[in-house]
Amino acid sequence: MAVVDVAGFIADLKEHAAEHGFHVHDERHFVETYSMRQAFEVDLHPEAACGGPLDLHLSLDLEPRTLMAFEDEVMSLSEDADPSDDLTVQVVFTWALPPLEHGPDLLVLATELAGLGGTQLPTEVSAMDSFAEVTDAPQRSINVVARIETPLAGLYLGDFRGEERNWVCDALDRCQAISEYLLDRAPAWLGEA
Repeated sequence: MAVVDVAGFIADLKEHAAEHGFHVHDERHFVETYSMRQAFEVDLHPEAACGGPLDLHLSLDLEPRTLMAFEDEVMSLSEDADPSDDLTVQVVFTWALPPLEHGPDLLVLATELAGLGGTQLPTEVSAMDSFAEVTDAPQRSINVVARIETPLAGLYLGDFRGEERNWVCDALDRCQAISEYLLDRAPAWLGEA
């Protein structure tokens, strides 16, 4: 049995996301049979965006070597000692919008989202132009990605919402702010306004 209850952490994270105004629409758990690598994925939306156009995807990817190294550390500790915060996993938030008719200025978008995410939830903005036909105008799709590293010790001790590791509430509040920003501007980018 694994030392860290990652499935329990994901369940708590989904419940906490619902408390912050998100709807959970789907979840998946993948295990790669050869390497035992695991991936947990959750599709959620802000309450105002259940009909689209914004998709928010939360994922956590677990390397088996990291998990085994953490298990070795825990097994070697005395009963009154806590594990170190050295071994971490990344929780990744990804926002996606459909192809946009009037794509935003990426530098302005990246700057605005950096202000919303801050240093606690740094964001990356990328765009992809696609052409249905050679003579057609490009359609721009926007992706925003934010990553948070969290120590496995927090998941193990179950105090990822404690005062020292209170990143969950802050991250979900910042995700909500980023989602609202994108939703407010999406109609103009989609050519609906």
